[in-house]
Amino acid sequence: MALLKSLAAREDDLSSPANQLKFLSNGIFKKGELPLFKDKIAENNHFPLKPKKLEILQLNLGYMCNQVCSHCHVDAGPDRKEIMTMETMEQCLEVIRNTGAHTLDLTGGAPEMNPNFRWFVEEASKAGIKDFIVRSNLTIILANKKYHDLPEFFKKHKVHVASSLPFYKRDKTDKQRGNGVFDKSIKALQMLNAVGYAQEGTGLKLDLVYNPSGAFLPTDQQALEQDFKVALKEDFNIDFNRLFAITNLPISRFLEYLIASENYEDYMYALVEAYNPTAVENVMCTNTISISWDGWLYDCDFNQMLDLKVASKVQHISNYNEDLLNDREIIISQHCYGCTAGAGSSCQGTVA
Repeated sequence: MALLKSLAAREDDLSSPANQLKFLSNGIFKKGELPLFKDKIAENNHFPLKPKKLEILQLNLGYMCNQVCSHCHVDAGPDRKEIMTMETMEQCLEVIRNTGAHTLDLTGGAPEMNPNFRWFVEEASKAGIKDFIVRSNLTIILANKKYHDLPEFFKKHKVHVASSLPFYKRDKTDKQRGNGVFDKSIKALQMLNAVGYAQEGTGLKLDLVYNPSGAFLPTDQQALEQDFKVALKEDFNIDFNRLFAITNLPISRFLEYLIASENYEDYMYALVEAYNPTAVENVMCTNTISISWDGWLYDCDFNQMLDLKVASKVQHISNYNEDLLNDREIIISQHCYGCTAGAGSSCQGTVA
């Protein structure tokens, strides 16, 4: 059963990004039992980490969500009221029209719960972005009548839907996301298939996002994808295009889980032992700018949740300058081990 309230609503110490960073820098790292991430990547001349050509703009439209998942790095939930305003959206649209990035990635919370979501999608879809992604938790489609037509809306604007589904079985999914989530997710996927998503010749992309339900790393992405495809087709006649396997990073509610279950040290050891220098070359922060609900700029979605703003004179969407941003150094900490373990991990799945 998932949590009922966010860390913020419970006024938990870990709701503070500063407290999370402090925890990640102390203990086994301060004692020297494990190397700091900056020292680890220096072994292969990757420090300081620098950006490559900007390809992806990722916008967080707000932390409000209809779910409270036990692993959520955003600490999203119904009690979170942070929402991107139309003014900030207008500033984002101006950047989208002038950027060299080819992918726009909308996330949350549940991005669909932003009251200006549809207006923004309509405006942004005119900007010539090649890949327009909306990260949906699926259950939002069934949460309220006003969302029931989202599959048709997504189809109209050729939105690439990336959907969270922790597993193809009910028990693991509901354990991570809450009772009844699996059945609603299956229904939402069937609705997306019905309007043409993941069907041959439509060009409508439907991808699934998998992340482990416990203190372990994901297995091989390709093998997982095959398992998901077989199970969902046989049991529910569901089709999808690709599966992205994402490693849970030790921040926010997943960090709380690791500490409470006394798995933190073992998990960090597992991440460090699985460190792959090849993955460092393609981590998401090297080709992505993450924009928060209030317009601040970050190297990635995870740094956003730790309030680690970009190391640049340009830190807000209102004075965005791609040239200056491309000249920055990427901010890192120990949570970055999660993106460089095994085959690596990013919002687009494995990277190595």
